[in-house]
Parts: sequence; structure tokens; C-alpha cells
Amino acid sequence: MEISSSHIVFLLLGVLLSPFLVECHLKTLKYRSDTSQFPPNFLLGTSSSSYQYEGAYMADGKGLSNWDVFTHEQGTIADGTNGDIAADQYHRYLEDIDLMASMGVNSYRFSISWARILPKGKYGAVNLAGIDYYNKLIDVLLLKEIQPFPTLVHYDIPQDLEDRYGGWLSPKSQEDLEYFADVCFQNFGDRVKFWVTFNEPNVFAIQAYRFGRYPPSHCSKGFGNCTTGNSETEPFIAAHNMILAHAAVVNLYRTKYKKQQGGQIGLTVQDLWFEPKSNSTADKLATERAHAFLSNWFLDPVILGKYPTEMKDILGSTLPEFSKNDLVKLQSSLDFIGLNYYAAFYVEDCMFSTCPAIPGASRTEGFIKQTTQKDGIPLGEPTGMPYFHAYPEGLEKMVTYLKERFNNTPIIITENGYCDDSNSTSTIEESVNDIKRVKFQASYLDALSTAIRKGADVRGYFLWSLLDNFEWTFGYTKRYGLYYVDQVTLERTPKLSATWFRNFIAENIRAEPRANS
Repeated sequence: MEISSSHIVFLLLGVLLSPFLVECHLKTLKYRSDTSQFPPNFLLGTSSSSYQYEGAYMADGKGLSNWDVFTHEQGTIADGTNGDIAADQYHRYLEDIDLMASMGVNSYRFSISWARILPKGKYGAVNLAGIDYYNKLIDVLLLKEIQPFPTLVHYDIPQDLEDRYGGWLSPKSQEDLEYFADVCFQNFGDRVKFWVTFNEPNVFAIQAYRFGRYPPSHCSKGFGNCTTGNSETEPFIAAHNMILAHAAVVNLYRTKYKKQQGGQIGLTVQDLWFEPKSNSTADKLATERAHAFLSNWFLDPVILGKYPTEMKDILGSTLPEFSKNDLVKLQSSLDFIGLNYYAAFYVEDCMFSTCPAIPGASRTEGFIKQTTQKDGIPLGEPTGMPYFHAYPEGLEKMVTYLKERFNNTPIIITENGYCDDSNSTSTIEESVNDIKRVKFQASYLDALSTAIRKGADVRGYFLWSLLDNFEWTFGYTKRYGLYYVDQVTLERTPKLSATWFRNFIAENIRAEPRANS
């Protein structure tokens, strides 16, 4: 679908934006950095996930996932909705790929629904209809010169694995993920040059096993409203199994597939930028603990072969141990770091000073307090997502931090995007005139180019997201898309940000990406 300027103008008439003003907005927000800082094979695309996009939740032999079950329970989702239909990409992937091609993206990050491929994990048969769907998706992407960039686990697993042995709380999950990965590498790996094992396992461990906000809804009293769980131990057990599952998948790929397929494999974490609330030594140390208990919790083991010192010092025996065999598999068990970055926080020490009993301040959370304000002044501009303030400088600082800590391991920004509220009074005209999202995109890409210019090995950037979609526990009350999706008709309508992104790509990306095998 080609986005003409007249189409954009027509859409914006409802908010009295003339063609002249639209053009002025786009020119004002023109990318201003040294564009040579983006290498010729830089990945630039949009990001998605199976549960948030595909819908077709029981179609063509797909089994139930943990999110299928969770979202059908009363009170779990803000607006009472679910992802049964979502953006219906399962049926509309051709249309959506055309939208991507019209913008000129050279890559598309999506996730593969485990329950669509293996409804019962390794305990059941491969669903050939699921294999067929992803084969068609990958083939059409490549036909449009868009590099497929799949993630194996983006929060969702077959519900059967949760029922059978407790999901990520059991070491059996490691073998199950390795089996799933083997099926994917065998069927798709000849055309896929970039793989991600997990999306944000650090966030999932916290939300699912500390606060009980994600399935399987485990937590202790005081952390959330759950009927089972232990917030002080289970996040670390689940994380340990996910880390070892990642290592098993990487080892499988490198020993069985990499020589022939020549791809790369990484792990995506979410990280926030943290600023000490004061210049005190205590707050500066707390800031280091904040990184340790969020992203380094996963990155240190898979790159350095050990948990962060800050975690070990505080948690002691609560933190599981790696065996000698584990350590062999873990050392440098990724080719790139996937980074999802959205926001920044001030950090205050709660180890040597008294903090209220709030989430984040406990021993197993690093004895820190996070806040978005200092002296009443917010750190960055508020967005439609609570506590996620736009702070583009944080992206440059975050990339630089990872560069220095992990010896400039290649980084791909796998998610970064701007959230709008979607409520009953919102109109399509207001949604498509997303000037704040355009400013967000311009400023964050500017910050990223600065980090690259200073030597960071950044190889790609994926916007979250192509389409408005199901935003987990927020349901459809939040919109991140470059395209507005009508939740009744599912019609896709381009926003101003889609036009800006298309112009940016045309001016700054000069060649197709290729994998460095």
C-alpha cells in the first residue's frame, strides 16, 4: 500500500492540518545527524510478536498458549479483551508486508508462536499448518527484500507445558525449548539469518513470578494478588531455566546448523537507563544494582558466564548455581545483544537508607527505589504508558554502557517506540496526527547515531511497532503503531509517523542487510 501525501492530508483534515503544515512538520523533524554513521547493511525495520499480532488463536491446529488461557480469565486485562483476533496478521500478512515494503524497511522482527508449531511441546506432533504459515510469511518477506528476524519466545509458551510440569520453573523447559528451536532451525533456518531466543525474559520473570501480572500469575502476599507462588525465589528459578534454555539453543545452532545456514543468534533484554537521584556514593551504587537486577541478570551469564556480583552479594544462596557443564555452554553464548529500550528512571538507595515498603525496594529487587521525578521535575516527557517518559539521551547512554561492559558486543535495538493512550473519546484523526511519535522517532534515532559515531557496534533498529496491537495487560487501551488499526474492521490507516519513517529510510539506508556469519 503506497502512502501518498494526498492520503495523509485527507486523513488530517479532521484536525485542521493543511498540506502545507504536514510538509512543514515532516521537514522540521527531518533527521539531523551524520547519516554516514549508519553502515550500509544496517537493519532498519519494525517489530511485533505472535500473540499481539496474529490472532487466529485456535485456527489450523494451533494449541492454547499460556496467554490464550490467561486473557480469558476475568480481571486479567485492563479492558477485558484478549488476543483471539488481535491485529489478525495470520490472515492479513500479505497486506501487512505490503505496508512494510511501501515504507522501505529492510527487516521485520516477529515471533513464532510455539503453540502454533508444537501445541503440546515435544510431547506431541508438529503442526504442519503452523510450519506452512511461517514458511509463507518468510518467503513473502524475502520476495519483498525484507530480512526475516524471528524470536522463538516472546512471553508465550504452550499451556500444555505449564500444566504438565510447571513451565519455566522446571528444568524440563530447557529440553522443550531446544526441541522447539530444532524444529524451527530445520524448517526456516535456510532463509533466516538472525534469530532471537527470548524476548525480555528479565521482564517476564519479574511480571510472571514476582508480581503475578503475567501468566502463570505466581507471587507472594505483598507483591500481588495471587493464589500461589514465592516472589522471593521463583523469579530466579525461572530465570535460571530460561538462561540455560538459551544456552542450549545457541549450542544446538552452532553445532548443528550454523556452518550450513550461516546465521546469528542473540538474546533480547529490556533495559532502562538509570540516573542516581543524588551524587551520593550510595545512590551511584544503587544505580549499578538497578542494572544488575534488570538486564545484567541475564546478560552477564550468557556473555561472561556468571551472575552479576551485585546480585550474588545480596542474594547469596537464593541465586541458583551454574554447574561446570553449564558454564562451558554459557561462555559467550550469543552473537549480538538485543536491546528493548523505552525509558529512564532516577534511582535512590534503599540499602543504607530507609525507603518505604514499595515494589523495587526489597532485598530480592536490589534495595533500590525508582522514580521518574527529581525535585518535582520529571526525567523526560511523559507518554501514554505510565512511568515511561521519553528520554532519548538514555538510549545513547544505555548503548554506551553495554558497549563498555561487554567489550563492544554487537547490539541490535529490537524495540523502541512511543505509546499513545486509546480511550472512548479518541478519534482516528487525533491518532493519525501523531506528531509526538514523529518527534520521538527523530530524537531517538539521533541519539542512536551519536552512540554509533562514538564507536558502539550497533547493527540495527526496530520500531515498536508497525501496527496498533494487543498491549498485554493493557489490552487495546494503548497504541504504539505506525498504522492505526480499527478494532472493529481491522482496517489499517497510516499515521504521520509512517510517512516520516518512510522518508527517513529513503534518505538513510543505502543497501540490503546481510548476516556476518
